Amino acid sequence: MTRPPTVPPAAGPGADPAAAAGVFDRAASDYSAEIDRTLGSYGARHAFFTEHKARLILRLLAERGRDPGAMRLLDVGCGVGHIHAHLGAHFAAIEGVDVSAASIEVARASYPQHRYRVYDGDSLPLPDAEVDLSLAICVFHHVPPAGWARLAAEMLRVLRPGGLALVIEHNPFNPLTRKIVRDCPLDRDAVLLRPATLRGLFRDAGALRVASRSILSVPPANGPLMTLDGWFGRLPFGAQYWCLAEPAGHAAA
Repeated sequence: MTRPPTVPPAAGPGADPAAAAGVFDRAASDYSAEIDRTLGSYGARHAFFTEHKARLILRLLAERGRDPGAMRLLDVGCGVGHIHAHLGAHFAAIEGVDVSAASIEVARASYPQHRYRVYDGDSLPLPDAEVDLSLAICVFHHVPPAGWARLAAEMLRVLRPGGLALVIEHNPFNPLTRKIVRDCPLDRDAVLLRPATLRGLFRDAGALRVASRSILSVPPANGPLMTLDGWFGRLPFGAQYWCLAEPAGHAAA
């Protein structure tokens, strides 16, 4: 590829956005079922992880004194938008972008109250300082490493003053995570990023503050278990992790 920035869900080293879009176009009608076929032998369901991530997002914002009811959310690599069923009542507005046209059509039909757009996997189709939270859930590992820096920079570019960029990713330090990724057809080209790598990408892109924590060290099905999971977050072995970045010059007053 001659231009480094690509943001396709499902594009590994050497993959192009059109090929990546095709993978997820074919899975759009039964995306959760496809993942459940991989997770089934581990006693987990895609819906559980989706709900957990929604709770995590709201908790991280609350801990930082942010009111999602006053925030515009951009979901980068939104796929079919399943998590918006859990976030829609909390945010002032939600917009999703994805390279998979079929996935965007499913999202539009399922959640017509939100805005969805197909984009080319290069520059996010928004002007500077347009949203309050830019979110990418399990997207970076589908991007060729040459495009990681571009994606981090784009997620910061679209933020308003006081905005946050939040990434949730698979943790390569967890052996079960690595096996699940290897077994999932949608992840066949995945390249997992270490938390330190992701933090460095956002710092290099101009983030003023960057933090990360492991999640899913224990199955956080309820409040007490989520608290316990938070205590284990300083350890590097959770199944996934979050990385939160705030751009320089965008610090809230």
